Amino acid sequence: MNSMVLVKRAPLHFDLQRFNEGVTFSSSLSGLIPEETSQEIIKDVVRGSAILKLSELEPMTTATKKIPVFLDKPGAYWVGEGERIKTSTASWTQVTLTAKKLAVIIPMTKEALDRSRIDVFEELKPYIVEAFHTKLDAATIMGTESPFTSNILGAAINVGNSFTRGSVAGQNLADDVNNVMALIEADDQEPRAFVGHTGLKTSLRGLKNSQGDPLYLSSVREGVAEDSLYSLPIEYSRNGAWDKTKADLIAGDFKKAKTGILKNIEYEILREATLHSITGADGKPLSLAEQDMVALKATFQVAFLVIKEGAFAVLRPTGFVPTP
Repeated sequence: MNSMVLVKRAPLHFDLQRFNEGVTFSSSLSGLIPEETSQEIIKDVVRGSAILKLSELEPMTTATKKIPVFLDKPGAYWVGEGERIKTSTASWTQVTLTAKKLAVIIPMTKEALDRSRIDVFEELKPYIVEAFHTKLDAATIMGTESPFTSNILGAAINVGNSFTRGSVAGQNLADDVNNVMALIEADDQEPRAFVGHTGLKTSLRGLKNSQGDPLYLSSVREGVAEDSLYSLPIEYSRNGAWDKTKADLIAGDFKKAKTGILKNIEYEILREATLHSITGADGKPLSLAEQDMVALKATFQVAFLVIKEGAFAVLRPTGFVPTP
């Protein structure tokens, strides 16, 4: 049973301004990424991000947005920035999404400054997309370098919904996954999807039930692969955002997590910075001035909030030992 009744909203729409396609970076070192390119970037980020495929998406026009939800089960719920409420009866409440800036930096040669902005954006689009959805999944699912007050893995851990793979003698991976689902059901919630890393696929493909029927199924619809486990959809973190030392698989009702996207994508050209997150061939942080390079900093604003922690559970990797 779904524990939230949501108010029907209009589909996501991003109103991004147009600008002269012939303008070069050298004459405009900051501004908005072109409208069509921004739309394409956001669409591709959604396609590549596990959390954007699974969670409830919310359009935003301001830095904060209140959303009415119906809490039809007792328990603890997140309602906003660091604020958690305990409810003992069914009730309406409002959750608050607060947008945070998500920025990626991509080095490029100085010659790019003399090219048209739209040409450079088109060329860099795949790198911007990958950087955005990698950073977003890492923050929202694993809690890695996250500006948000909650994340999916942290939610499961907070309520003790954790099971270690292979921890029960005589049980296989199918049993372990079933035990993870049971943790959610014990909280009177309903698991509706899984997310995991691609390295788990080999083990999942061989799973069968007691009648010998496969528990893992793959299909292709309109050119898009659709996999399922225990008849529930499963998404994979294919972008390097997943921390295999912390989790093999996470089950949950991902509609109990909200993701909001605010405004359009902004850019800024960096000319003198030292990029500590990017290393050169010598293993040292990349100095743009020393390498005679510049960098494109792209920024968009995203909000994320796990509303119900008990709606998620994690399968820890074999031999997992929690750090103190």
